[in-house]
Amino acid sequence: MTQATSARADLILHNGRIATLDARNSVAGAAAVLDGKFLAVGSDSEVLKLRGDRTQVIDAGARAVIPGLYDSHLHVIRGGLNYNMELRWDGVPSLADAMRMLKEQAQRTPPPQWVRIVGGWTEFQFAERRMPSLDEINDAAPETPVFVLHLYDRAFLNGAALRACGYTKDTPDPPGGQIHRDQRGNPTGLLIARPNAMILYATLGKGPKLAYEDQLNSTRHFMRELNRLGVTSACDAGGGFQNYPDDYRVVNDLAKSGELTVRIAYNLFTQRPGQEKEDFAKWVAMTRPGEGNDYYRMNGAGEMLVFSAADFEDFLEPRPDLPDRLEAELTQVVNLLARNRWPFRLHATYDESISRFLNVFEAVNRDVPFDGLRWFFDHAETISERNIERVKALGGGIAVQDRMAFQGEYFIDRYGKQAAEYSPPIRKMLAMGVPVGAGTDATRVASYNPFVSLYWMVAGRTVGGTALYPEANRLDRMEALRRYTVGSAWFSGEEAKKGSVEVGKLADLAELSADYFSVPESKIKAIESVLTIVGGKVVYGAGAFERLAPPPLPVSPGWSPVGVYGGYQQVQPGLAHQCANPGLLHQLLHAFAEKTRRLAASREPVGLPCECFAY
Repeated sequence: MTQATSARADLILHNGRIATLDARNSVAGAAAVLDGKFLAVGSDSEVLKLRGDRTQVIDAGARAVIPGLYDSHLHVIRGGLNYNMELRWDGVPSLADAMRMLKEQAQRTPPPQWVRIVGGWTEFQFAERRMPSLDEINDAAPETPVFVLHLYDRAFLNGAALRACGYTKDTPDPPGGQIHRDQRGNPTGLLIARPNAMILYATLGKGPKLAYEDQLNSTRHFMRELNRLGVTSACDAGGGFQNYPDDYRVVNDLAKSGELTVRIAYNLFTQRPGQEKEDFAKWVAMTRPGEGNDYYRMNGAGEMLVFSAADFEDFLEPRPDLPDRLEAELTQVVNLLARNRWPFRLHATYDESISRFLNVFEAVNRDVPFDGLRWFFDHAETISERNIERVKALGGGIAVQDRMAFQGEYFIDRYGKQAAEYSPPIRKMLAMGVPVGAGTDATRVASYNPFVSLYWMVAGRTVGGTALYPEANRLDRMEALRRYTVGSAWFSGEEAKKGSVEVGKLADLAELSADYFSVPESKIKAIESVLTIVGGKVVYGAGAFERLAPPPLPVSPGWSPVGVYGGYQQVQPGLAHQCANPGLLHQLLHAFAEKTRRLAASREPVGLPCECFAY
């Protein structure tokens, strides 16, 4: 047994199979906690000796226990502000189910509120293997505004939402986006990111916001939903329309009141195109990396450093050519950050973009040596071996996300199956000694469910079942879990504090509903936590552990979808489940949908009504 002192524990978890993720990947039976940190880790008989009169003792029931999961790229702050407004299609198995939920929510949503379905789903998760048509959305919600976001590529607006946004025949297309129109020039309700998603986010920003008290409640519900899935830490990647410090008020106040149940390290994301240096110069004077505590701390800059470097991964569009001004603008910002010793991260999808970014970083490093300054790329789906070497030489890391699990089919259609096999080349990154963390990039592309991401790394498949990676680019279950724990901790400089169950580290744990290490690969996606502990305190419990958890939170406002559907859907009865032969249903729908989908992938009208290509 490893033990810090002879003191009596505040909490002991025993009779478990704890994957400690220490250097030896050892398995322990029990762990003791004192003052929010692990006091001892070892066998039941050893650890139970630390029980005192006031020790909370929890029998794990021989279940698998893992360190709390750490999502290294999650838009948790923005997600929290909006969670109670959003109808989540994450995990919903059929379009029939999804549309039923939409229709029901439209009926309970009062004016002037909208029904928002904002990412976390893909057509390939549905039994029907297609998206909803505009006719279906309008039929489900004839009066209530509806906004449905699909990845970074498009959004569907019903007639009521078009009216609420003021989009008419006379509304011009914004730069980088397209308002699709019928033969008379009237908007159909389909918004297309061509080539970037600004039109989608700007339109979403036209909707009403929650009141401050509801935002508090919404953020707490989102954190508890993450706790339900074993997440105890997140590195927040900022986001568009997430202004500092105004939009950080809610999470700031929850941190001050001790109500955070997910540890958050946050990065600051520039908000003003052409004024990025001014943004960061202002923030450098206001705050500094590391400011805060183990629950809420400032982490650095990014994932957007300059708007000219935004290479969004809409695989239905060709790779964007970034503007010539990129180098000059990025140099100014990175130079400022390096001089002030600010860690930074940068959204980077394509190897061509990454080459240009690295040219800038190497040039700045010659003038202002990074000298151990933490920096990393997010995503890096098509990074080359040569550029991985350059990342390593500059002391950087790569945070990968399961975006390919949601749009791998689109990538294959554009670039071919062979190109998809190493997008991203996770195994090669690890073999070359580059720090690699894992995450989701939720909530507007992939789902926030970490077990979908773990499934993607282990099975190498999309959520729709399409095979992406050969064995040479898949991780074994232990290695995948390491990327989601100790691996991610590197990206906030906390690898000495969290990510493994070891004496002296923060006492964050998740006890699982099924054995992650032995269930069939396809079942990994269905795993949840039944007991989540943060800092030695139970923040979520289900089943036999429900009595140990904090009381249920009320949901506000009263019309919130969260009060009816919750978040990620594990089981939802509907079309596919009620069919006597769901396998045959899948095949028939897939055969039909594949023909329509390939037409839809171009997103161009071909003399058919818009509903035919709005999938």
